[in-house]
Amino acid sequence: MSIFARPHYTSEITGFIEEMKQKKPTLEAEQRAGRALLWDKHLDRGALEEYREARVPQQPYVYQTRVK
Repeated sequence: MSIFARPHYTSEITGFIEEMKQKKPTLEAEQRAGRALLWDKHLDRGALEEYREARVPQQPYVYQTRVK
């Protein structure tokens, strides 16, 4: 027996996640669909460049009125 061999250990969190996946096999697919709905978007690079060019620089202190 090797000195590096250890019994297989799984944390409580890992066990909980594995149990949840067994109870609901569609969980990962639902998570991916939710991520695609909120985060995985195709960006229009041309529009982003136009937004950056049209940006107006902000004053150091926003609430200060401009002194002439």
